[in-house]
Amino acid sequence: MPALRPLTLGPYQVWPPVVLAPMAGITNVGFRRLCREQGGGIYVCEMITTRALVERNPKTLRMITFGDDEKPRSLQLYGTDPEITAAAVRIVVERNLADHIDLNFGCPVPKVTRRGGGAALPWRRRLFARLVRAAVDAASPAGVPVTVKMRKGIDDDHLTYVEAGLAAQEAGVAAVALHGRTAAQRYSGTADWDAIATLKQALDVPVLGNGDIWEADDALRMVAHTGVDGVVVGRGCLGRPWLFADLEAAFNGRPERRLPSLGEVAVTMRRHAELLVDQFVAGARNPARGERDGCTDFRKHVAWYLKGFPVGGELRRSLAMIESLAQLDDLLGKLDPSEPFPVTALGQPRGRTNSPGKVSLPDGWLASRDDDTVPEGAEMDDSGG
Repeated sequence: MPALRPLTLGPYQVWPPVVLAPMAGITNVGFRRLCREQGGGIYVCEMITTRALVERNPKTLRMITFGDDEKPRSLQLYGTDPEITAAAVRIVVERNLADHIDLNFGCPVPKVTRRGGGAALPWRRRLFARLVRAAVDAASPAGVPVTVKMRKGIDDDHLTYVEAGLAAQEAGVAAVALHGRTAAQRYSGTADWDAIATLKQALDVPVLGNGDIWEADDALRMVAHTGVDGVVVGRGCLGRPWLFADLEAAFNGRPERRLPSLGEVAVTMRRHAELLVDQFVAGARNPARGERDGCTDFRKHVAWYLKGFPVGGELRRSLAMIESLAQLDDLLGKLDPSEPFPVTALGQPRGRTNSPGKVSLPDGWLASRDDDTVPEGAEMDDSGG
């Protein structure tokens, strides 16, 4: 395995070289703090759309929230128009909203790709290069590093990752992250780590690998297989924020891995819900409404935390319907704290799993690679995915 070094992103040295991928509805300030309490790295907030930021959308502005001790503050932007993207980056810089900007070219969701955005956009290579250059030029005077996250391409017949990586490097990005799947694969099948290795060999800037990191040892295997400078973790940490403790141990050469009992998981669940309530109460006029909203936001995490544990369906359903921390405390008290961690759940996919499918694209999208016209209607006014 290559010698492990801190990940360099502009002025920042990141150790361990681990990045939490932005996930819509997940990587808010509460969840990021929970993960940061486990181990080091960079923790990226939910995706922010450039148009919503430029238009000062209230929901979007509320989403750009970081903890006082969060450093560097990492923000992902989604955009398709170079001018709007540059304007959004200037707002980030002028208002000191973040210390690092990542550009989203990896989203495979049909509502995005059918407009030419996300994972579809690198196919239009001139537009891609213009957009990345516009972001870097707007951020560089303030010393804010810009990175890009992308997929292999639209499908196996329309791969773009090496060409796009070289274009991003030429534009001045600090690093490139590659999810080893095409847009057509969505979240199915197996991530192509060989493609990540190919990109690493092609670029001089740091390359980050993303895909199928379910355990800390998967991250070490990816580094050994591909030579990447760091890893991006998404679905693997759902219901398992302690994965970041395991990753820190692994990158520091320590063998310990956490296998928390159900009682220990319950403590983490309570901490997670408490952080979400604190977040929502801080943004609410009515504290009671804030607590209810925080508990509602927590509900989606219940199934991930309890994955593999022998917990009855009625108790699971009740936990997924809580409206207060008192309710949560009562229900968590009904779990068997001595129940050991289900080792059968280790190394298994978590979160979204779906089947591959044809990618929705604008009419004529594949006909010309050099058309740099901004896709009509691709700018989105709603942040978060």
